[in-house]
Amino acid sequence: MTQILLLIFVIAVFYWISKGSARNQAVYSRRQFQSFVLTKEHLEQSELGLFVALAAKIAKADGRVDELEAELISNMFNDISTLFPDPEATKNLLKQIFDEEKQSAENLDRIAQNLYRVLQNDPQKRQKMVEFLVNLSYIDGTLSESEEAMLRIIAGHLHIAPDALASMLSRFGSYHRHSVKESSVTQAYALLGLNADATNDAVKKAYRSLVREYHPDIIKAQGASDEYLKTATEKVQEINAAYEMIKKTRGM
Repeated sequence: MTQILLLIFVIAVFYWISKGSARNQAVYSRRQFQSFVLTKEHLEQSELGLFVALAAKIAKADGRVDELEAELISNMFNDISTLFPDPEATKNLLKQIFDEEKQSAENLDRIAQNLYRVLQNDPQKRQKMVEFLVNLSYIDGTLSESEEAMLRIIAGHLHIAPDALASMLSRFGSYHRHSVKESSVTQAYALLGLNADATNDAVKKAYRSLVREYHPDIIKAQGASDEYLKTATEKVQEINAAYEMIKKTRGM
């Protein structure tokens, strides 16, 4: 009887370990990159460098990178760079990659294919990355035809099923349609933690600080539930709506 109980215990321990490994499979950590040789070429071919390249193309797909997109992308650089031994140097290289890749969509297929080769055994990461690109596409409140076409190409190369992408588009479209609530200018200032006599610089600083605090984090999301992205998305949309209202009343 003791041997049977011991066997059951051992099986339970191995099951718990295996489930824990599965849950943590897609989570990024500094340990993964502690021996990374930081060069632009190496970073470009890494999974995170390739993701930034795709984000650059999505951000510019409708012809412009608006203020909120720019803030979210800047925060994305910060999130990713903290994983590497030299965050500042990494951030500068990520910016270079982004600025170069946003200029052209001609190599979109190659970059998406390269990302699939790196992550072909990790469908969870591929799904989370596409979710972030869908979210980035919707962040200005609309999804352009060029953005949707690009998302379909990327999803195809990353082996995301068409119905799975359709579900993402519907879900994030719903988040963005319903997340911005009508409010007064007084409520807008309160949301940013300001009084109406705050300077324009104080308004911009508060906006950027709040977006930095609540923005969807590609690193944290790798092991998180879908609710994480929904909550972060809705909060950022509320902050952005308040900021836009204040800018409009001030003529900023």
